[in-house]
Amino acid sequence: MKDIENVNKIEVINFVKNYGHGRGVFDISFTINSGDCYGFLGPNGAGKSTTIRHLMGFSKPDSGKCLINGQDPIQYHDKIFMEVGYLPGEIALPLGLTGYEFYKMQAHLKRIENFDFAEKIIKRFNVVLDLRCSEMSLGMKRRLAILNCFMNDPDILILDEPTSGLDIGMQQEFINFINEEKRRGKTILFSSHLFNEVHDTCNRIGIIKDGKIVSEFAESDFLDSTTKTYLITFASLNGLNSFLRNFRLYTFNEVHKDRLEVKISINANDTDKFLSILTKHKITDFKEVKVTLEEKFLSFYNEGKTFAGV
Repeated sequence: MKDIENVNKIEVINFVKNYGHGRGVFDISFTINSGDCYGFLGPNGAGKSTTIRHLMGFSKPDSGKCLINGQDPIQYHDKIFMEVGYLPGEIALPLGLTGYEFYKMQAHLKRIENFDFAEKIIKRFNVVLDLRCSEMSLGMKRRLAILNCFMNDPDILILDEPTSGLDIGMQQEFINFINEEKRRGKTILFSSHLFNEVHDTCNRIGIIKDGKIVSEFAESDFLDSTTKTYLITFASLNGLNSFLRNFRLYTFNEVHKDRLEVKISINANDTDKFLSILTKHKITDFKEVKVTLEEKFLSFYNEGKTFAGV
């Protein structure tokens, strides 16, 4: 019998996988519980797929743990195969089989007896079953992989760049579907480099850079940030310079003297005080700037990544 605290849970605990030359994953930890959709956000080479491969039991950590329902995915690989829906970033299908033959083979391995949920997936995503996998387009292969991931209605979902290869309409349909699965209480790891997908699906987000989680936050906390950012345009250069001298304790994100503009971030609790002082300066424009998930992400990525596929 499962420990109730470990039911439908993904855990990464001080996980390390070092490939050398700065490549790998270095001491990361996060937990995903039932009803959570955790956005694993980072570019190719950041360590997302490495983490996922270890959660699926394809490789052994150098140190730390990757657990599904409190169990080692290598030791309990067959059991976890039945409990987890896995959608890989790169699709490799048996080219000699038709979509239907592959579907039936996977259904047999997963010991599916009731095909109602699988039939809903086939219809919803227009899964092509009568062609050989070798004859399928990338989008067709992706839809067949979606069927394979969800056909037994698993409670835990591990999704690695899941919309890659789908057209825009199917991408939105997939996002809608994931939100439905989240409301049903599924445990979801959603790995992506696409800001809109993470924003539209995930209630918690971890940003990974160079194999380390550099920021982790709830989507609701991000939207209700205690920091407010304003863009202010001054009437004159003298006025802008006077403002800069008087507000040295604040964080200036940007200063554009040629445009007489300043972007400044303050604590929301200081807004009234800030505005009362600002009225003493002659300005021509004042507006709040909403920080996007993309801007937050890019603040951690000032340098390009040279390695891919980690």
